[in-house]
Amino acid sequence: MKTLTLAFILSLSSLAVADTKPQLNPAAAAAKKEIEKAFGFVPGFVHAMPQALLPSWWEATKALSMNPSTALDGKTKELIGLAVAAATPCEYCVLFHTEAARLNGANDQEIAEAVGIASLTKQGSTLLNGLLIDKAQFKKDVERIIKIARAQMKK
Repeated sequence: MKTLTLAFILSLSSLAVADTKPQLNPAAAAAKKEIEKAFGFVPGFVHAMPQALLPSWWEATKALSMNPSTALDGKTKELIGLAVAAATPCEYCVLFHTEAARLNGANDQEIAEAVGIASLTKQGSTLLNGLLIDKAQFKKDVERIIKIARAQMKK
């Protein structure tokens, strides 16, 4: 029993002297440095993010969301982000993408329409999935709708 008690006390004392602040891996540290340079500070959610995820998340964010040379302009990207956030739902993401859309020139009507399209899409998904609509037939119906719409556009 004395051995068990002594082992327990020693294990507790080793915890007390252990460094409780985790060390950043080099890739996470580099990402945080870039984030601070880009925004002037490192947001709280970035500090909370797992180190293993941070570098790849930051690279993807720079390559797609923040890159002005992609096929979609910044306003369109943020309106898509807002629509997805509203449908998910994610209050944090709605706040961010609404403000980012405004920063990129979106007005209140465009923001409302993006959320409206998300609502219609989610409603459609609920109906199609809930009613167990046959996927093959649905695909045929879509092809027919598109064919008719193309013909009408040529008039």
